[in-house]
Amino acid sequence: MYSKLPSLNVLRTFDAAARLKSFKKAADELHVTPTAVSHQIKTLEEGLGTRLFERQIRAVKLTRDGELLSDTTFNVFRQINETVNDIVGSKEMLTISTTSSFASMWLVPNLEKFYEANPGIDVSIQTGEQKIDVMRDRRIDLAISYGQYDPAQPHASKLVTEKFGMYATPAYLDKFTNLNDAQLLETEWVNKSLPPIAWEALINQQGREESQTNYTVRRFDQEHHVIQAALAGQGIALVSSILVRNAVKEQWLVPFSNNTLQGEFTGLTYYLVVPPHNQRNKNVVAFTEWLFPEIQKSLF
Repeated sequence: MYSKLPSLNVLRTFDAAARLKSFKKAADELHVTPTAVSHQIKTLEEGLGTRLFERQIRAVKLTRDGELLSDTTFNVFRQINETVNDIVGSKEMLTISTTSSFASMWLVPNLEKFYEANPGIDVSIQTGEQKIDVMRDRRIDLAISYGQYDPAQPHASKLVTEKFGMYATPAYLDKFTNLNDAQLLETEWVNKSLPPIAWEALINQQGREESQTNYTVRRFDQEHHVIQAALAGQGIALVSSILVRNAVKEQWLVPFSNNTLQGEFTGLTYYLVVPPHNQRNKNVVAFTEWLFPEIQKSLF
């Protein structure tokens, strides 16, 4: 019945190379040599009578037939892994990609709630400021992305649109009520595709007196660095209300306003991207069912 099937070992080697887009990385994962991986892939291609990879200088790219086989091997090996974990009682790993600031200021502080509801799942977080192609990177199960949300983007779902506000420690605001005397803190995005959110634009839009004065702005390339600087009493931060929610709840930071600058304004959007091959995965489903209502609690 299965006489034409390649060996399980060969398929496992192919799956690793397809997920990692590299024979060398596949060799490291499987604890064999890159030559052994290359030989097994060549044997598989000869047996199937088709090329599965396009060899490039420092990477490999799946052909159309390679993509078809990869979709199947990825799902099959994942199902086998899930079944074995269920039998032996091992925890399963869910890998999430998101920004450094969201990970450190929201996801990690709230993750214990997910673990309490899902004790059989461990979460691995990979951070970066550039968008990850989760459609092709099989190492990532889902991504929590940040930016301008496009409803037409396939396999993406809006989580929450943030509000930006001004925050500082109570002690700092006792000393500095005039922006001209205060140190202003803002983020200069590493991802240059993001629209800037800056004190200058806010002051020009809302401020009358302040727009005619000189003020000092200190910039950081990570939003959580801006928040940490504010927590250290270094200035007034212009940051997402979602990311400072815990600090405000504990009254470590408080909102700033004066006669001309006050309130919050709309920022950018956090949205979920789940590739089609993971949309029915029980770990992904468990996480998304927890995430949507939990992040709504961050609005205040």
